[in-house]
Amino acid sequence: MSALGVARQGGIVTVTLNRPEKLNVLNADLWRSVGAALTELAEDDSIRCVILTGAGNHFCAGGDISEFQTLRADPDQARAYAKLMYATLTQLENFPHPLVAAIEGRCIGGGVELACLSDVRIAGAGATFGVPINKLGFVMSYPEIGAFIRALGRKAAVEILLEGRIFGVDEAKGYGIVSRIVEDGQALIEAQQAAERIAAGAPLVNRWHKKFARRLDDPAPLTDADLAEGFACFDTEDYQTGIAAFVNKRSPEFKGR
Repeated sequence: MSALGVARQGGIVTVTLNRPEKLNVLNADLWRSVGAALTELAEDDSIRCVILTGAGNHFCAGGDISEFQTLRADPDQARAYAKLMYATLTQLENFPHPLVAAIEGRCIGGGVELACLSDVRIAGAGATFGVPINKLGFVMSYPEIGAFIRALGRKAAVEILLEGRIFGVDEAKGYGIVSRIVEDGQALIEAQQAAERIAAGAPLVNRWHKKFARRLDDPAPLTDADLAEGFACFDTEDYQTGIAAFVNKRSPEFKGR
């Protein structure tokens, strides 16, 4: 059985962490598989939305501690392992397609990182969150903490790391980890509905909006090319389709061109 499931229905792809017997904890192979899947999906312009979820009753209970004494036993080993993690987290942060996380049960450590790097984060009411790595004696290094801070803001990220406590979904929403709360067992259903709404929009526009939001994280002044890209949509078939559909009071069928 593969530790990562990838299933497609139309323009929507569901990526499932598939180690339910281990609460979907992330080992080296799973980090690698997630990164490889995202790399492949990023290059497919026919995709409209990706859902990230966990098999069974939990999203992801963090990293696989059983590997630490063998694969992260000293600084050199930890650096090599971190390089693998960074590649996947960078792929998540720069992923061009809309990404929806469906969260049930435990969302701990690396699971919180995966959630924070998703665009829409839907959680069941009983989900729990936290990054208790200070209780294990290791740090979230610069590349990881940078992504964490960009997602939540410095004060929230540092508070979560310093206390290292486990908290519920309401606090997670307050921190910005969760964007929507649903009844337990309904997160994936709501994520699928959200993905369908996203997929009904113009895919080029969705990808541009993600790109523009990332660009604005860069403090460098916007260039003329950056500003010009904000008007490129007016030269697309999807723009003509959207306007014509609105005028004629019908649903648009966007082609992504």
